[in-house]
Amino acid sequence: MDGDSPRPPRLPEREGSYNYDIESMDGSVSGGGGPPWRRQNGSSEALLRYDDGGDGDRGSTREPLLRKRTMNTTSQIAIVGANVCPIESLDYEHAEYFEVIIIVFCFQCRYFKAFFVYGGCNLVLAASAAAICAYIAPAAAGSGIPEVKAYLNGVDAYSILAPSTLFVKIFGSILGVSAGFVLGKEGPMVHTGACIANLLGQGGSRKYHLTCNWLRYFKNDRDRRDLITCGSAAGVAAAFRAPVGGVLFALEEAASWWRSALLWRTFFTTAVVAVVLRGLIEFCRSGKCGLFGQGGLIMFDLSSTVATYSTPDLIAIIVLGIIGGIFGGLFNLLLDKILRVYSIINERGAPFKILLTITISIITSMCSYGLPWLAACTPCPVDAVEQCPTVGRSGNYKNFQCPPGYYNGLASLFFNTNDDAIRNLFSNGTATEFHMSSLFIFFIAIYCLGLVTYGVAVPSGLFIPVILAGATYGRIVGTLLGSISDLDPGLFALLGAASFLGGTMRMTVSVCVILLELTNDLPMLPLVMLVLLISKTIADNFNKGVYDQIVVMKGLPYMEAHAEPYMRHLVAGDVVSGPLITFSGVEKVGNIVHALRIAGHNGFPVVDEPPITETPELVGLVTRSHLLVLLNSKNFMKGRVKTSGSFVLRRFGAFDFAKPGSGKGLKIEDLDFTDEEMDMYVDLHPITNTSPYTVVETMSLAKAAILFRELGLRHLLVVPKTPDRPPIVGILTRHDFMPEHIHSLFPNLNPHKYHSASMAG
Repeated sequence: MDGDSPRPPRLPEREGSYNYDIESMDGSVSGGGGPPWRRQNGSSEALLRYDDGGDGDRGSTREPLLRKRTMNTTSQIAIVGANVCPIESLDYEHAEYFEVIIIVFCFQCRYFKAFFVYGGCNLVLAASAAAICAYIAPAAAGSGIPEVKAYLNGVDAYSILAPSTLFVKIFGSILGVSAGFVLGKEGPMVHTGACIANLLGQGGSRKYHLTCNWLRYFKNDRDRRDLITCGSAAGVAAAFRAPVGGVLFALEEAASWWRSALLWRTFFTTAVVAVVLRGLIEFCRSGKCGLFGQGGLIMFDLSSTVATYSTPDLIAIIVLGIIGGIFGGLFNLLLDKILRVYSIINERGAPFKILLTITISIITSMCSYGLPWLAACTPCPVDAVEQCPTVGRSGNYKNFQCPPGYYNGLASLFFNTNDDAIRNLFSNGTATEFHMSSLFIFFIAIYCLGLVTYGVAVPSGLFIPVILAGATYGRIVGTLLGSISDLDPGLFALLGAASFLGGTMRMTVSVCVILLELTNDLPMLPLVMLVLLISKTIADNFNKGVYDQIVVMKGLPYMEAHAEPYMRHLVAGDVVSGPLITFSGVEKVGNIVHALRIAGHNGFPVVDEPPITETPELVGLVTRSHLLVLLNSKNFMKGRVKTSGSFVLRRFGAFDFAKPGSGKGLKIEDLDFTDEEMDMYVDLHPITNTSPYTVVETMSLAKAAILFRELGLRHLLVVPKTPDRPPIVGILTRHDFMPEHIHSLFPNLNPHKYHSASMAG
């Protein structure tokens, strides 16, 4: 630098400050050309040199520019031309923070895309299931067990066992399970078995060209009822692979009438189901059938666990039974309220049914995809029998974004088949496999999703949600009480499932046997029995079983095995309602046609009057279906003449009066008569049931109800007590025994008062 050149300004120095070498004004580097920053042993601390402020020539071009290290609070300055100006540095560094934002965004975008794919697939499957159910067969929604139970009680509701219902039940159940809903296939399989049995009982289907002549021998209510009972047992046997449990389910829950012949028939049916299942499983073991061939007839084999229990274990099991009863009663209460809300939505039409199903599908997908993020990754056990983490669709250890060698316990329950999720909870020697927080989250999710899912327009069962929720809180209790109990948490999961089944469905014997057949764990029989009895007893204090509640909610006139206490204070004549329509033994065609058109009754008393008899006399009962067959033949007479039975038998075949198939019977609107035919007569004696069940009008209504139910009647004739009156007072049907009808006749009747009195007595 020239001597007359202005010297750059110097910053004031502070004594004792640290100074570091920077590049000289002439471009040389002090300190032997070393860099201005030197690290000591790789540390981030710069090597600094202390300046003692000597007297060296500061004007020399070789003198380094010294500056004290102070806090820089102003802009840097430099000489630009002849002026001292502030400067700014240019940023040539690559923007790494922006790259981090892009990476995070891509990371989040990738998982959002994954959720949209996952939820979208579930949404399409759910909407498809709801569409075929809402537009083709609305009766296929739900489990179908309440409908089968009502049919076997004597209620033939519209299309509950029709071929269209069977079709939707099969494919809708497949779509619903595939959509990830918290539902099971066991209830729909019971309904499916009943539909197949009904199809056989009515001789096939003419509409779909599936008829067999030899099946016409079963075209009556009694044989069809037995076939449907066998079909429901077969559905349970196929769903749970529990043939004996299927028989007991039909006996305890489905059938209202049982006899010894029906026992061996259902046993034979479930035995055939077991043989066919075993053959298909052997065929599918090579992997040709997906997940079907895994597990054999014992789906959750716990026989390797030695169940030894002591007094503290029994106390823990009693606590588990009480919890199951409380949770079961609460489940039924909440489900009743939710279904009543759903019924308001579903009554608005098929689009609203589909919209409701889509909404629940989105909620389910959000829960199953989002909740596993709350769980921590767990190291794979060193002694794991299966591959950890799992590779493929089925397994115990789901990775779900965990590093190699780790698994996500909550994802292992959500992202799995229902069978594998139950198998994980029932597994032995895995006390540390699931974190307590994961179990709590899974229980709350399954409990709530099971409530909101049942009732949408999709075939859905309650067994799987109940077993999953019960097994989860059973495992929680087993883990919490591990210090005082010797039972494995997997066995507590089994007992929890039993307690929740008993608390919701109120079945004991059938559930006990089904669980034992599922697990092959006979030593657990006493504990399962105990927990079932406790949970059922506790829950019965709150409400009825879940299927009984749904039967009442659907308005199906189901008759209980026992009569209500207030019925003891009424007689049969008190509830008979009119007007009563009777026919003469030889009746005018016009009178019959008019009565069938204005009345919806299905049974009509036949009374002979003079001149056929000296005094009015009750002949019997004739049904609407038989009257329509007789009118359709148009074998009329011009005069009121009684004919012989052979006269009618020569004109009709043996199966002309058989029970028609679903929706195939004659209707009065289908018949057309001329004025001349309307003035003719027809003899009703050959088609009249001359030995109907009758009760005197003064019989206790409770006795009449028990008689009606035990004999499986459709009509019960009420006759007068004194002979100087008309021979018939009225007809009792199952609607006359319903509480709603009785309360409408006697508004001041307080059923709770009589119930309390009977309990006190």
